[in-house]
Amino acid sequence: MIALPASPAHSCTRAGGDVPLATADLPGPDSLLRRTLGEWRIGLVAWRLLVLQTADPAVAAGMAHFSTYRAHPWRRIEHTMDSGKRLFFSDREGLRREIARLERTHRRLAGTDEQGRQFTALDPAVRVWVLVTLYECMTAMRELSGRPLAPPELDQMYGEFRAVCAEFGLSDDLLPATAADVPAYMDRTIRKRLEYSEPVRYLLFDMLREAPAPRRLGHLKPAWPLVRTVAAHVIGALTIADLPEAFRERFNLPRTRRAALLSFILHRGMRVLMNALPEHRRYRTPLAGTSSTSEPSTASTDRPSPPEASPARLPAPRRRKGADSRPARLRTFFRQVLDQTGDGRISSADLQAMAHNVCWPLELTPEREARVYAAFETWWQHLRTGMDADDDGQVTCEEFVTAMLTGIDAGPGYLEQGLHVAVRAIFHAADTDGSGHLCADEYRTIFGGSRVHPAELNHGFRQLDHDGDGRITENEFVQAFTDYFTARTDNTAGSQLLGRP
Repeated sequence: MIALPASPAHSCTRAGGDVPLATADLPGPDSLLRRTLGEWRIGLVAWRLLVLQTADPAVAAGMAHFSTYRAHPWRRIEHTMDSGKRLFFSDREGLRREIARLERTHRRLAGTDEQGRQFTALDPAVRVWVLVTLYECMTAMRELSGRPLAPPELDQMYGEFRAVCAEFGLSDDLLPATAADVPAYMDRTIRKRLEYSEPVRYLLFDMLREAPAPRRLGHLKPAWPLVRTVAAHVIGALTIADLPEAFRERFNLPRTRRAALLSFILHRGMRVLMNALPEHRRYRTPLAGTSSTSEPSTASTDRPSPPEASPARLPAPRRRKGADSRPARLRTFFRQVLDQTGDGRISSADLQAMAHNVCWPLELTPEREARVYAAFETWWQHLRTGMDADDDGQVTCEEFVTAMLTGIDAGPGYLEQGLHVAVRAIFHAADTDGSGHLCADEYRTIFGGSRVHPAELNHGFRQLDHDGDGRITENEFVQAFTDYFTARTDNTAGSQLLGRP
């Protein structure tokens, strides 16, 4: 959970000046902010940023209750990076649209943490912490590289940063007034508010060691267990070495000499490498940013891609001839699709996370987005009513499989009360032009992305396009999901929604 603030405002002022931030120009392509945030080497402090943000108790509680970072870490990271691009590399219209989308998402993230404390992602103090840590990590990146920003440069970048913050609806007195006030704010918050919670420990020591292989590894996947062990050790050591001294002191995270040397080599080496590269190779995000009126490209590698969690990534394990493949398929669906939080159970939070993943790449209006969330909540209530045997608000894998098989065998109306409601909502959300069918581009938008090979998408589309007319009707779309859940063999189009099993 990244608790970014989210409503327009006109009260903040530029650091060191009296110009209302809402009237100030947003950072342009040549701005210091975009040049710093857009460099590839910002990745060296990315894990440091996540740890600092997660150490806020409200962020940690939101991650524990709602985030999919344990089960689907790569998708979660891609979403965060994509949101940052929309916030800091868009024009004002695009920025405001992203802020509004974040507000709708974060409004749903509230509850009670393990200590019985109420939390909400809309807490202004939490939002300020998340934003300021991003600015602080940009300055830390420069400092760790041996080329820290001079005081005038810090003032310039903080002014550009605050110009973006003006659209977030934050009270001016919550943000540090000037760049010079940021270190004191960081130190004070670290010592008085932050906690070393389980999500923080997990980020530092376990997440990368348990992470599934990124899809883009391709033929290198067999080497992933070794790769992730090495990566976890390097990133963990680098992160601890780079964390603010106050953080390491408070939570007893010593900076070893070996880790300090690693930090020195990586940061300074990356600085030299970046300076040697031509500009178009140096930046992960084009400095010119994105247009608020341009339509998202279906082939763009910047699109967030949720293949593991998309409701249509329905892998079909092979079984011996004549055997009923439904139980194995349902268990796979539970683990890879429904259990978004990776805790072995599903709840309303898992279904809401699925709705979020559907809405994320589609640029839906608030009304259309609300219909998707409502449909998935209907599905959850249907699941809970028939499966939550102990009435604890959660459904286990075996409860899911047993109830699904019982319901499906009882009659065709069972899926219509829950699954079909969500599937039809996905269809209408993906049908961006309101034509009543999905063309290949709309199909790729909802099921594709940088981690799904185009050949898989083309194959899946052809499987669903029964009459070969180059489009998928709503009935064809729903039937594919029905086949996936009801077919006793794996030789159905529904088992190949995203390619060959």
